[in-house]
Amino acid sequence: MRLANLIAGFLTLSLALMPLGARAADSAPSAAVAWRLLDYLSVDYGGAVKDGEVVSASEYAEMKEFSGQVRQRLAALPPAKAQPQLVAEADALVAAIGRKAAPAEVAGRAHRLGSDLLAAYPTPLAPTKAPDLARGAALYAENCAACHGAEGRGDGPAAKGLDPPPIAFADAARARQRSLFGLYQVIGQGLEGTSMPSFAQLPDADRWALAFYVGRFAFDDRAAAAGEQLWKVDPGLRAQIPDLQALVQTSPATLAAAVGAPRAEQLVAYLRRHPEATAPQGAASLAIARSKLAEALAAYQKGDPRQAGDLALAAYLDGFEPVEPALGARDAALVSRVETAMGALRASLSARAPEAEVRAQLDHIDGLLSTAERALAPASASPVASFLGALTILLREGLEALLIVVAMIAFLKKAERTEVLPYVHAGWIGALAAGVLTWAAATFLISVSGASRELTEGFGSAVAAVVLVSVGIWMHGKSHAEAWQAYIREKLSAALSRQSAWFLFLLAFVVVYREVFETILFYAALWSQGAHAAVAAGAAVAVLCLAALAWALLSFSQRLPISQFFSYSALLISVLAVILAGKGVAALQEAGVLDVHPLSRVPRIELLGVFPTWEGLIAQLVTLAALVIGFRLAGRRRALAA
Repeated sequence: MRLANLIAGFLTLSLALMPLGARAADSAPSAAVAWRLLDYLSVDYGGAVKDGEVVSASEYAEMKEFSGQVRQRLAALPPAKAQPQLVAEADALVAAIGRKAAPAEVAGRAHRLGSDLLAAYPTPLAPTKAPDLARGAALYAENCAACHGAEGRGDGPAAKGLDPPPIAFADAARARQRSLFGLYQVIGQGLEGTSMPSFAQLPDADRWALAFYVGRFAFDDRAAAAGEQLWKVDPGLRAQIPDLQALVQTSPATLAAAVGAPRAEQLVAYLRRHPEATAPQGAASLAIARSKLAEALAAYQKGDPRQAGDLALAAYLDGFEPVEPALGARDAALVSRVETAMGALRASLSARAPEAEVRAQLDHIDGLLSTAERALAPASASPVASFLGALTILLREGLEALLIVVAMIAFLKKAERTEVLPYVHAGWIGALAAGVLTWAAATFLISVSGASRELTEGFGSAVAAVVLVSVGIWMHGKSHAEAWQAYIREKLSAALSRQSAWFLFLLAFVVVYREVFETILFYAALWSQGAHAAVAAGAAVAVLCLAALAWALLSFSQRLPISQFFSYSALLISVLAVILAGKGVAALQEAGVLDVHPLSRVPRIELLGVFPTWEGLIAQLVTLAALVIGFRLAGRRRALAA
């Protein structure tokens, strides 16, 4: 049962591929501490110096100490190309504080150095999903309110006698200078020289929830209501904060410089209460794709095709993949054109094509993304479109799994081994249950990235194709009644032992889970667009159609003579194996695991698993060749036995 073990290993691998959260590099802690000190300097320096004079000796001494620590920490970081420049910027910051420069100059230098630091030494900047503010409120009441006060005014019962006093989160002047990432860092690491302890023992998600909760104290509900209206009607403002990373890294003061102070505070008030609004979708997600593609072109122009290829892959996985389910429900052909164009771009970058050719491909992709934006516009959604999308998606994704499971059930009935049927039924029912758990995990626990989705689909297709090749060859060998009767007499009881029954369970589970995984993502996108009744109706009609097809196939198979049943089943399973081989390679190419070498004259026929690349066609030809050779060998063995 090596194949069964392979399938079990694949299932474990699929779960392992789901992201558990970002991991920082070895240098991240020191870089993060330096960034936190810079954030603190930019906020608090104004309380130490005013008009070139020291107004608080203790605060000024702290500013000098912290700037010196920043310089030391940057010098101690692992060597990097940008490190000397970072140290030079730190020296300039130390000098500015030493000559009692204006707060605006010091804040500007600290912010620039912080941005350059994070670019050179990447640090996780954002939660993997929108934080739970209810959880943040509970944590604040339990851990923070005693010092900082119930409403973040720094007036809690334990605040008396603390020197320096607890920070007042409700202080609007301070809050304008502070980013959520700065709050998150202080929560995780504490603040030396103060009574603020580290809460590193809290899970990462809890620290982010706490940062978002305390970050809203300085901005009232009225401003949040106004910010909601701005967010909904002004695409330009949404482009300023396209995702959670931009939200947590941007301070209100920085945002005010771009959009004006009143609107900046209204947006911050709304988004810190509703971080889920920044989830990449529609135009915002496609803006990420455009940004990554622009970076890819810049890297290519600098003579770094490998970096350009990585950025082009990120443009697909991070920018286009999140909207693919929603777009596929409205215009599946457009999804195919975008995937083909992006694959061709990666191939050109890998082949070091002329820059003019790469630019032309980027212009073509930009036009496709513009078409996608129009297709994803809210006005494009309608109950009819949602109904048809739900219907076609379930029919398309469910048909392959249905055919395989029906063939297994029909085989067991023909063999009069109905006692093994519960294993098959348990397999496909378990796959449905696992699909529901996957949806729950992706919604409430983790974020299923585009790469994880493509890898799961790709490996699932590859494993299923290998299994189906062996099953198809076996069925072809039993396509004569004499061979089947001999098999019945000699080997059926051993072949359908308990061990093989579990193999059938695993096969049913894998082929169905692969389709369920994809279908759930599409349905989640459809559901988020509204028209819930239309989506439910489309799903119900699709289920009825699939059930009717299953009944018809099972009834037809029972009336077939045994030789014809095995001949037709072997042919059907062989076709499905070739299709899945092509789809598996395409998914692995989209995840960046396999290279892409396009074929311009080959049409893309997803229904048959045909994708215009050398890799996909070679995989299908190899699968077909294995089937032909296997059929011939099975036929010879059958003739010899006769």
